[in-house]
Amino acid sequence: MNPSPIGIFDSGLGGLSVWKEVKKICPSESLIYYADSGNCPYGNRPAEEIIRLSAAITEFLLDKGCKLIVVACNTATSAAIQYLRAHFEVPFVGIEPALKPAATLTRTGHIGVLATRGTFAGEHYRRTREKFASDIAVHIQVGEGLVELVENHQTDTPEAEKLVRQYLEPMLEAKVDQIVLGCTHYPFLLPVMQKIAGERANILNPAPAVAQQVKRLLEKHKIAAPENSEAVYTFFSSGERAQLMEMVGRI
Repeated sequence: MNPSPIGIFDSGLGGLSVWKEVKKICPSESLIYYADSGNCPYGNRPAEEIIRLSAAITEFLLDKGCKLIVVACNTATSAAIQYLRAHFEVPFVGIEPALKPAATLTRTGHIGVLATRGTFAGEHYRRTREKFASDIAVHIQVGEGLVELVENHQTDTPEAEKLVRQYLEPMLEAKVDQIVLGCTHYPFLLPVMQKIAGERANILNPAPAVAQQVKRLLEKHKIAAPENSEAVYTFFSSGERAQLMEMVGRI
């Protein structure tokens, strides 16, 4: 048993979609969340810079006593998780587009992936696609501007619906029946996405699967908090902390 906290970080507020699921499935675990909103978005940054930022945040979380770290950012996972696992001794949980379940569930043979440019450019995405969706038609779309909508609490605006529709409609017209969210910010746009997709496509949020992996690793390494421990939730941001706490309040 280990009462130390779990660290979770993202380029900004999007990783709170993962935080929410970890909180739900591991209610006895204390959580420290770090939003790198001062450097958000990561999507167009060079891999070397993302590695540097991710390593610095990891060191910060380890200084706070974290026993396991969740990289709740697709772009950071793609660019940095191999480096982090090679240079730090704690267990890491990364995040990747849910191509495996999408390929299993599709009936049309067409799936869509909505992600950042950095995620699509990474080796992590390429390997996942080759492994699980090599015989499936994969329609990709860079979600330019969606992260900023979430960071600025504009997910339920006409501008958000217009941009999401611009990205989803071509996929739906191509007979996509599974749409994979390849950025942890995007689940906060689920209501508008589901409104647009309707019955035409299922939208896959990877956050619950990430939380399940956290639970598995806690059990595997025997570092779970004692049952019925009083969980403490702590939040840090490199940007405006008020934005972070507003989003936490909404959740």
